[in-house]
Amino acid sequence: MRARSKSARSEKDAGRWTKKIIHVDMDAFFAAVEQRDHAELRAKPVVVGGDPRSRGVVSTCSYEARKFGIRSAMPLSQAYRLCRHAVFVKPRFEVYREVSCRVMNLLRQHTDLVESVSLDEAYLDVSRHRFGIEDPVLIAALIKQNILAATRLTASAGVAGSMFLAKVASDYQKPDGLTVVRPGTENDFLNPLPVRKIPGVGPVIEKKLLGMGYATCGELAAAPLRRLTAELGRHGEYLSRAARGLDEREVSPWTEPKQSSLEETFDKDTLDLEFLRGRLRAYAEEIYEDLLKTGRVGRTIVLKVKYADFRLITRSQTLTREPACSEEIYRVAAALLEEKTRAGKDAVRLLGLGIAGLVNREEIRTLKTPDMFASQGILL
Repeated sequence: MRARSKSARSEKDAGRWTKKIIHVDMDAFFAAVEQRDHAELRAKPVVVGGDPRSRGVVSTCSYEARKFGIRSAMPLSQAYRLCRHAVFVKPRFEVYREVSCRVMNLLRQHTDLVESVSLDEAYLDVSRHRFGIEDPVLIAALIKQNILAATRLTASAGVAGSMFLAKVASDYQKPDGLTVVRPGTENDFLNPLPVRKIPGVGPVIEKKLLGMGYATCGELAAAPLRRLTAELGRHGEYLSRAARGLDEREVSPWTEPKQSSLEETFDKDTLDLEFLRGRLRAYAEEIYEDLLKTGRVGRTIVLKVKYADFRLITRSQTLTREPACSEEIYRVAAALLEEKTRAGKDAVRLLGLGIAGLVNREEIRTLKTPDMFASQGILL
């Protein structure tokens, strides 16, 4: 394991932290699981998504595949053209969920303040560590070691005083990196970074910022707020704050233990409705298969969307009866996406789909209209 830190100082500076946030991000998660479980895939370009002759998209790919320009959300056919000798595999979401659950349980050994963002990433607030460890850098190193020992997978970690900075730091030295942004060094860390390193800045926003003369976070931080909001609307205010490292968000743990969840955060924000519909269809199939296996039913379909500026919304529809097939789930979800969200107009960074208010199939006769935040549900 290569654990690297941007600063050599450690324990002696621990008292300077007012808040200690760690962002943990599994490295090429889906592809790494496939390479772990199938020895013949190791050191080869692996693309998770299915048959390249289909109209699907890349869920994720190994670092070997990324060298050929393959990226998440790319059409599988394009990925095949970029690397014809890549190995294309169908996603095994059930396996990924099991591994994710193990990782999240490891994180909760250090603190109750764990916010799972998706299957492969989470934030921790270790300002008060469960066992009294004061140094967040040491905690992050221990977490990486624990994950590797338990799963045989690597993770990258960022340590900082805010969720935003910890997120940027975790991406700084991937894979298997450990980057620390100490109090007082935030501007030194951010200023030289290209604007595309800001979460929520995809190719469209990056091109816009470059056209305005802002190539680095330092240049963006010095930009007049009035100009940014005039050109970019509400996103301009977020970018101004992000470039200066300002983020007052608190780590918010999800406290609904009976809910099984699978969310997908895309490597690049997307305006592509066809891609989003394709992901919803895959989620719907996975949800329906899970319901059949567990003997549960539900009538409330819930769509979750996070935009590039981190606005998070949920939209739901309660049916008059339980869905009879995955296609019914998909049709409702697709309608919610197209009619009740700004997908296609505003870039999307996270997508989730679920069915709430689940009961055992034998109880269907007494099923009542559920609340979308019922205590039992499955969110994919």
